[in-house]
Amino acid sequence: MQLELLNEQGQATATVDAPDTVFARDYNEALVHQIVVAYQANARQGTRAQKDRGTVKHSTKKPFRQKGTGRARAGMTSSPLWRGGGRIFPNTPDENFTHKVNKKMYRAGMASILSQLVRDGRLAVVDGLAVDAPKTKLLAQKFKAMGLDSVLVIADSVDENLALASRNLANALVIEPRQADPVSLVYYKKVLLTKGAIGQLEEMFA
Repeated sequence: MQLELLNEQGQATATVDAPDTVFARDYNEALVHQIVVAYQANARQGTRAQKDRGTVKHSTKKPFRQKGTGRARAGMTSSPLWRGGGRIFPNTPDENFTHKVNKKMYRAGMASILSQLVRDGRLAVVDGLAVDAPKTKLLAQKFKAMGLDSVLVIADSVDENLALASRNLANALVIEPRQADPVSLVYYKKVLLTKGAIGQLEEMFA
């Protein structure tokens, strides 16, 4: 598989060889959906809690007599039927949202995403990405010169300058191959790989 190599102006000047096992797989929509949903589900804290009629703070006194008022009978104001009452089936903090995805399925899903990005023209290669100082403005100017407004950069190594320069950019994320995740790959409009990252991605997902 041939990937476009971009220069500093964002123009394709050459091509780079990339392994077909990672960048030329068939698109498996069901598998991609599964790993994206699983990643988002596994990111949930699951610490939400609600109160039922026993834990909500209300008096247990009967609000009015049983018969003769014309209203529906009521035993206490914490009844789920009442405003301010408890929930019938409250959420508890011991809920488990985790999804299990087999390693082979995850690798195949990630390769499927990368392959589809290549087919859609959303993935390209750069020789390297570096900034002289830890300044957000310098990196923003680089991306602007390349015509990138929403970009995920997967670099073979992220030095301190690059990490500090990129962390406050709203529509950019700079990571190493081991930090690549399906949600980010799908979310950003453009994905840039450095040459060194291609081999690392092959080791992980081939």
